[in-house]
Amino acid sequence: MSRIGKKVIAVPAGVTVSFENGVVTVKGPKGQLTREIKGNIDVKNEGAEVHVVALDEAKDTNAKHGLYRALIADMVKGVSEGFTRGLEIKGVGWKGQMQGNKLVLNIGYSHPIEYVQPEGIKLECPGPTEITVSGIDKVLVGQVAADLRAYRTPEPYHGYGIRYKGEHVEHKEGKTSGKGKK
Repeated sequence: MSRIGKKVIAVPAGVTVSFENGVVTVKGPKGQLTREIKGNIDVKNEGAEVHVVALDEAKDTNAKHGLYRALIADMVKGVSEGFTRGLEIKGVGWKGQMQGNKLVLNIGYSHPIEYVQPEGIKLECPGPTEITVSGIDKVLVGQVAADLRAYRTPEPYHGYGIRYKGEHVEHKEGKTSGKGKK
């Protein structure tokens, strides 16, 4: 039996969880999320708690037991609090700004990069070198942040690029001149 799957999910006030026909629906103040549950997994809603139950002891069921418990817990947190991911732009003259529903990045290319804000995600630029990605779906927030970071991953010699807030980039030593060697 999965140790993660056995944990109880606490449901805050204002959030409802329902399980019908193999689909979990979580509604809250920030929105609604649904996910299909496959395998011998049952979701029981008992007041302010949700229990994810494995219906047999198969290896595949145990793996899905912990997975679906974690996914449902993330759905509950998403519709009640939401998720945010911060990015920093490092580089001389590099910046980002919002223009309507597009994020325009000037990051050292000959042309600006325009990234259209996906549905369910809110992009903000609190400063010219900061980007905040927020939304209720944890997977989508992480994927959008990874897509933005992929435009210019941090390089190890100067640290230029787009990085997650708080990410440490290991710096490499540059070339040595080799003078004085014969």
